[in-house]
Amino acid sequence: MTLQQLRYVVMVADTGTITEAANRLYISQPSLTNAIHELEKEMGINIFNRSNKGISPSIEGEVFLGYARQVLEQAKVLEDKYKGDDGGKKSFCVSTQHYSFAVNAFVDLIKRYGQDEYDFSIRETQTYEIIEDVARMRSEIGILFMNDFNEKVLNKILRANDLEFHELFVAKPHVFISRKHPLAKNDIITNEELEAYPYLSFEQGEHNSFYFSEEIFSTTERKKNIRVRDRATLFNLLIGLNGYTVCSGVIDENLNGKDIISVPLADDSDMRIGYIVHRKAILSRLGNTYLGALANYLTAGDTKGGEHTVSTAEEAGLAYCDEPEDVGTAYCDEPEDSVKTPQRKLQHRGRFNEMRDDGEPACGDVREKAAEHMKMVKATEVT
Repeated sequence: MTLQQLRYVVMVADTGTITEAANRLYISQPSLTNAIHELEKEMGINIFNRSNKGISPSIEGEVFLGYARQVLEQAKVLEDKYKGDDGGKKSFCVSTQHYSFAVNAFVDLIKRYGQDEYDFSIRETQTYEIIEDVARMRSEIGILFMNDFNEKVLNKILRANDLEFHELFVAKPHVFISRKHPLAKNDIITNEELEAYPYLSFEQGEHNSFYFSEEIFSTTERKKNIRVRDRATLFNLLIGLNGYTVCSGVIDENLNGKDIISVPLADDSDMRIGYIVHRKAILSRLGNTYLGALANYLTAGDTKGGEHTVSTAEEAGLAYCDEPEDVGTAYCDEPEDSVKTPQRKLQHRGRFNEMRDDGEPACGDVREKAAEHMKMVKATEVT
């Protein structure tokens, strides 16, 4: 088995055809076919299923391709470290639920490592596909949330796929609504106040289980439901229909626009947002840098005039290291002096999650209102 053979099978899997793969690899189709057959014979498996409709990875081939991608990525890391060059075209993929901070970190990664040639992917997709992408090593990192309701089911699936979850931060539930929404001026919004408005959520396809929902309170019955696949459609419907969705409260005006705001929801539940990785994988330099970029947007800094300035990863002490730790922890590199990670400002409104310089919640009065509301709700349930 050679690295060249691994590159061949990964290219065939990515393109879906021998013809296109051969063209991109600049070799003849017979040579490519023979190389794949030799690899399959050596490994004792059929990496691909072949039919009149074309070629596609087999079940065992999907597992093999996951490891092949990881080997190729680590080979690039070795070339980068010891050959003194850029290791060729850089590639990286992350799969994520629909979070603006995940996109921001991806942008920063490209600004730092995007040279003349690169192949980076970000997949805003369904929860089950995020888990599958990381399990098959199509993506190095997956970003999703857990709470008391879904964690037992998700953790069971993660363990079955040799994956592990690492918490990034804990958020209180908020709602995204239009700036012109009738409830937009509220300091806090209750579920009762939202009953008259359409509820928008991301549909989960054939795996449309409550446990795979991106939104907390997925089991709550609502009179008006709209499911969408992409963030742009969801935001357009929030504005056009005075709809709402439940979220973490982290919002970026540059990505989401000025017409969408985040308002705390009167509930004492938590959203534990984090990332998943494969237990047997060592994160690449790009993967480690991406996690460092995430820290830029999830580490609280100064709050001034409604703007939340996020600390850099270096200031937070969460990024860039020299020595590897346990298996599954990446090697990472020192930031280059010539490359500074951008520091953006994330816009927030009435967030539970903001902290003052003294470490106290910036919206203590709102927390008290939420607590009072929840006491009233529980008292009503008892009576």
